[in-house]
Amino acid sequence: MPNASSWSASSSLLLLWEDSSGTRIFLSLLYAVLAISGTLSNVMVIYLVFSFKKLQTTSNAFIVNGCAADLSVCALWMPQEAVLGLLPLNSSSLRSPEYRLLRGGLLGLGLTVSLASHLLVAFNRYVLITKLPSVYQALYQRRHTGCMIGLSWALALLLVPLLPGLWGSAQPPRPTDGSSRYTALLLALAVLGQTALLLHCYLGIVRRVRGSAKRVSPPRRSQRRLSSVSVLLLCCVFLLGTQPLVWVSLLRFFLRPAPPPLQAASWLLLCALSALNPLLYTWRSEEFRRAARSVLP
Repeated sequence: MPNASSWSASSSLLLLWEDSSGTRIFLSLLYAVLAISGTLSNVMVIYLVFSFKKLQTTSNAFIVNGCAADLSVCALWMPQEAVLGLLPLNSSSLRSPEYRLLRGGLLGLGLTVSLASHLLVAFNRYVLITKLPSVYQALYQRRHTGCMIGLSWALALLLVPLLPGLWGSAQPPRPTDGSSRYTALLLALAVLGQTALLLHCYLGIVRRVRGSAKRVSPPRRSQRRLSSVSVLLLCCVFLLGTQPLVWVSLLRFFLRPAPPPLQAASWLLLCALSALNPLLYTWRSEEFRRAARSVLP
């Protein structure tokens, strides 16, 4: 197990908590698989939305925004982690402060916009299903939609330079690093707040769908129940990807840092969402499936 000085010198998210070459190779392959699958799925969703007019809706605009952010993680950050895991621990690439800052910026930018896009999609669907059509049309004019997307990127570009240690908390901290405890608390509170708003929107959708299902014919009732199950499944996957990091961060602030493997696994689950997001939002859409069938051989 590396000592405290080796932790401070290293910057790889998951690959440096174990000296075993076999483990490092396995984790490098895992990053490579996530990078390839995530890049292909995100690019496919973006291509389909821009190619088929029926898919050019407001909700899909937010999904494309999330896919573009996820490409920062899957296409730019993950391949570097896969390669760095195959380098020796004393490699100069792992010790370069500038390179560490670049990788942390890519990770922070991608994850911040991706999490914001989750919330934008949830709120859009909540207003569409639970509010009057006139309210939805007034709120989601093209100009307003563009401003929401722009604000998500502006927020990320503001946070990444101002809080460089926020995404560096993915690295195992030094025991004497007190500021990282408050960074961990800030990260946990931000993700918890975003999760609470997202769950409020989706649970409101489920309540509305279940209430309206009682007043329709049995075939339509079964379709709406299936829609509720799909929403709950999306929420479960999102919670599985985000909440381990929240509780690891809270443990780090109030008690003591969690074991490095647990910290690393919580970050890996969060980053893996970038590869799963396109499937989460499109697998139930018949329009997406029809468009994909027309493109793929």
